Amino acid sequence: MDATGPIEQDDVQRRILAQVHAVWGYDRLRPMQEEAIRAGLSGRDSLVVLPTGGGKSLCYQTPPLVADRTDVVVSPLISLMKDQVDGLRACGYPAAAIHSGLTPDEMREEIAQVRSGACRLVFASPERVLTPWFRELANSAGVQTFAIDEAHCISQWGHDFRTEYRQLATLKERFPGASIHAYTATATERVRADVIEQLALHDPAVLVGDFDRPNLTYRIVPRERPSQQVAEIIRRHDNEATIIYCLSRKDTENLAAALLKQGIEAKAYHAGLESEERHATQEAFAGESLNVVVATVAFGMGIDRSNVRCVIHAAMPKSIEHYQQETGRAGRDGLEAECVLLYSSADSLRWERLIERSAEQADDPESIITAQTGLLNEVRRFCTALVCRHRVLSEHFGQAYEPESCGACDVCLGETRGAAESTVTAQKILSCVARVEQRFGLGHIVEVLSGGDSENIRRYGHDQLSTHGLLGDEPKKVIAAWVHQLVDQGLIERTTGDYPVLQLNDDSLSVLRGERDVMLTRSRRASRSRPADKGWEGVDRDLFERLRMLRFSLAQEQGVPAYVIFGDATLRELARHVPRDRQAFREIHGVGDRKLERFGADFLGEIEQYLEEVGENRVIEVKDPGASMRINGGG
Repeated sequence: MDATGPIEQDDVQRRILAQVHAVWGYDRLRPMQEEAIRAGLSGRDSLVVLPTGGGKSLCYQTPPLVADRTDVVVSPLISLMKDQVDGLRACGYPAAAIHSGLTPDEMREEIAQVRSGACRLVFASPERVLTPWFRELANSAGVQTFAIDEAHCISQWGHDFRTEYRQLATLKERFPGASIHAYTATATERVRADVIEQLALHDPAVLVGDFDRPNLTYRIVPRERPSQQVAEIIRRHDNEATIIYCLSRKDTENLAAALLKQGIEAKAYHAGLESEERHATQEAFAGESLNVVVATVAFGMGIDRSNVRCVIHAAMPKSIEHYQQETGRAGRDGLEAECVLLYSSADSLRWERLIERSAEQADDPESIITAQTGLLNEVRRFCTALVCRHRVLSEHFGQAYEPESCGACDVCLGETRGAAESTVTAQKILSCVARVEQRFGLGHIVEVLSGGDSENIRRYGHDQLSTHGLLGDEPKKVIAAWVHQLVDQGLIERTTGDYPVLQLNDDSLSVLRGERDVMLTRSRRASRSRPADKGWEGVDRDLFERLRMLRFSLAQEQGVPAYVIFGDATLRELARHVPRDRQAFREIHGVGDRKLERFGADFLGEIEQYLEEVGENRVIEVKDPGASMRINGGG
């Protein structure tokens, strides 16, 4: 990337690691981080694609520390800027955010810090960065490096295109000689090429990390009784953070209300709520006084809570990119987490209507509809294929997946399997659609096949059909799931409108004639999460809970999210190694110099008190059944 020799390269590496260890308490970098940091130091443009939880923030936070300069970060949300600045300042990192949510006094204070040269990172929105006023401020601070977070938003081929990001195409003209570094968690090869073109990046270093998230367990199950299914999943993660994504505002409110009736404290979050209510919910979730949020897809971009243990999609997302980004909010600390998608083919129809409606105001609606529908078809195939979920996600982003089995998805865990005699079953379903003259919807077809005796069935004489009761040995929910699968595979057409009916097509006839085989799937009951949660091995769960409550109290006192104090990964390390003095405490992953000074005494005191209370012997319980250890109280 630059012309430095081996000795200078080693010196750069030492300086990078020294800063990372001093500020964040990390003794090593993750894959691609050093290369991205070096690009930032050398002034070479770059495009960095690291999955959520892959540590991309560190890539633009480290260079200005090492180079002793001021850099600008373009960020899309005020809440995201605020959380990042809170987290950085807790580590002793001088950062500022310039946004409309500041009071006049706060704005003057932030500007003064930037002008003084004491600030290392300045966060601002894309609109503000391109104003003459901000350009003057940046020039006064000697800014020559810009990091663009969520860079996929500039591409119309991306999953979250934003018109305000298009303005960043002029960044090179407004700041001649400055280097630009684009960061995103989700971008296909096509989107990566478009980002490079739109931002006019010059000979950029293109760094793409591993898209696979091995700590996540993916499950896709038929949506049958949504509120009950969601409640059951949440209870697998009792007292842990869960985000539930819904397709519409009304869906979030209805599901949150249904969960409350089942004794689960949950809050709805969507753009239609009053800003104070949204802010309160977001703050409660970040501060860990609320663990379950039911939200539209906007929620989560501004949330940096690293210990989300479960993400549930109550409906199909509109693209694999959305799915990757939203599930990526689980397990950002690298610890185990579960992602469950409740799927129905009806979601596709809803998305298609929404896509058409949103494209009406665009300059070129047809191209937008084509692009978005293509993304929708990809995620439909992902939901219905009987293939390892980790493999499909990796290959979607252009990466090979080597393991034969991930051991962390419903397919590889044996929870989803092919149904016996799938082709024969499909023929029975298609024959029933034909027998009712292609005039009825899914519910009616299921009633006929299951042998229903409703008034409607008798009125039309469908209890006399040869297909009546053909699948009478199967539960109605299973039959319905199979009909949905045939729709998804294009073997049955489903009309639009308020009362859609099922119809046959040429592919349907090929199946009926025996010219084409069909694969239908059957879901089993999901297990807890994974065969074993290795992240808990050797961790004293009681001590972990004590430290978690201490973290919560400190966060409440200081008015910051709990993760700003320490992440769950650090708390588990503390409860695993049980440090008794400052030196041992400093060696824990995630404990930097500033946090040692601010929080070391509190946490060491809590550990000491705990050991005094439990005596010389304490039992360490891990989630592996039957695996427990009794160790000496001295750690």
